[in-house]
Amino acid sequence: MEAETESPEKSPEKRRSGFSGKQVALIVLAVVLIAVVATFWTLRTYVYPSAFEPVTLNAREEQVLDAKISQLSGGVSNQSEAGESDQSWLREAPYDEAGANRRVEFSEKEINALIARDPELGRRVAIDLSDNLASARILIDVPPDFPVMPGRTIRVSAGLELAYAADRPVVKLQGVSVMGVPLPNAWLGNMKNIDLVNQFGNESGFWQSFSEGIDFVRVEDGRLSVKLKE
Repeated sequence: MEAETESPEKSPEKRRSGFSGKQVALIVLAVVLIAVVATFWTLRTYVYPSAFEPVTLNAREEQVLDAKISQLSGGVSNQSEAGESDQSWLREAPYDEAGANRRVEFSEKEINALIARDPELGRRVAIDLSDNLASARILIDVPPDFPVMPGRTIRVSAGLELAYAADRPVVKLQGVSVMGVPLPNAWLGNMKNIDLVNQFGNESGFWQSFSEGIDFVRVEDGRLSVKLKE
């Protein structure tokens, strides 16, 4: 009689305990879908990132950019020559720096378009300009014989502070990240947040020459302004 009275009491508990076969199947399916989506996202983001779309300029913008490049390289001695073609500029004329414009400005679009003049580089490098900060995103191919991720493409980003203070440029490395992971300062030679011009500008070499040739530099949202010394 006891067995008959216990059986009805245990029966509902057995029905309530655990998951049904259908519920287990749905849970397994959901886990598999989440794993597939996560794997696809990881591969798409880190292992097989797509190339950047190169920035292009219209004809007028290209002409303005060429004038700025010519000005920096010494090809334009005054503002009136900026709109001249190469053939019209190629004429006999005495050299004269009077009235020369030593200040030049580049927009973020112009800088990226200048990089994109090398199509391969344009698909792998993108520059962003914000207040006192120039940032770069780069796609780098890992050599096939490299022991880690051979033949893959990885994403690298970096930030560089650019400003002007105390009558000299300020250049500071803000950091470098690989696949979204910031590299330790020790791996970067302990150069993070170090003013490179102040650190090396008193020594003979690149940073001294760079500092002595810059009269002013400013980076703001979407624009870089540089003024060269005489």
